[in-house]
Amino acid sequence: MHILRMIKFEHTIFALPLAYVGAIMGAKGWPGLHDAIFILLAMIGARSAAMTFNRIADLRFDRLNPRTKDRELVAGKLTTSFAMGFLVCSLALFFLSAWALNPLCLYLSPIALAVILGYSYTKRFTWLCHIFLGLSLALAPVGGHVAVTETISLPAVLFAVGVLFWVAGFDVIYACQDIQFDRNMGLHSMPAHLGARKALQLSSVFHFFCTLFFILAGWMARMPWPYFAGTAVAAILLVIEHRVVSGGKFEKIDLAFFTVNSYVSVTLLAGVVASLIVG
Repeated sequence: MHILRMIKFEHTIFALPLAYVGAIMGAKGWPGLHDAIFILLAMIGARSAAMTFNRIADLRFDRLNPRTKDRELVAGKLTTSFAMGFLVCSLALFFLSAWALNPLCLYLSPIALAVILGYSYTKRFTWLCHIFLGLSLALAPVGGHVAVTETISLPAVLFAVGVLFWVAGFDVIYACQDIQFDRNMGLHSMPAHLGARKALQLSSVFHFFCTLFFILAGWMARMPWPYFAGTAVAAILLVIEHRVVSGGKFEKIDLAFFTVNSYVSVTLLAGVVASLIVG
């Protein structure tokens, strides 16, 4: 249980549906069982590696931040050496799954790994760190598409850009909790750089663009109406997310960050799945 809490396994629901969106759009139908299983394993491996690496890289900051004092490595519930071993196992699962899918997945896996692990250091030098996190999750639909087609298509890239703006937008909201801590420690974030009010406004702009790119991706892929219905529901959820934290209600950030955003990714997948039935 400590392992699952360290990597926040429940947050996998943000990324996993997106990989299957890419796979379904690429296959223009249900991916085969082999591909579906190894996409799942690759996502588990990649996300577990990213979260574990982040916890190791940020350990000295987590020890000083009151919000993170109960994290497993800080509290001594898990040791750093154990986390390193778990990181190696997660990387092995990711690479083996990429190898099992197809050669292009394997060739691209080191690049994907550099992005998802490199994000952990971006907050040290740029307030655009939220964009890097968005890029990390944006690889999920592209990876799903490559897994079933061994190609990269324009609709998959457009959908990925939508994911980038979606994730960057909600990460800006999440970072509002640590404005003063980040400033004190010399860490960078949009809220620390711009202030909470302007950062939340920029987050709204990001979420506008994410909706636009989701629509463009569906239009380019000639998706039927359920896809666009799912996108509309996701857009409504994003509006709700911003209303939850409006006026500086940062005590409700966990509701906005986890609950609402988990519904967004599931809703997008539901729209794609429903499109298969209709189309």
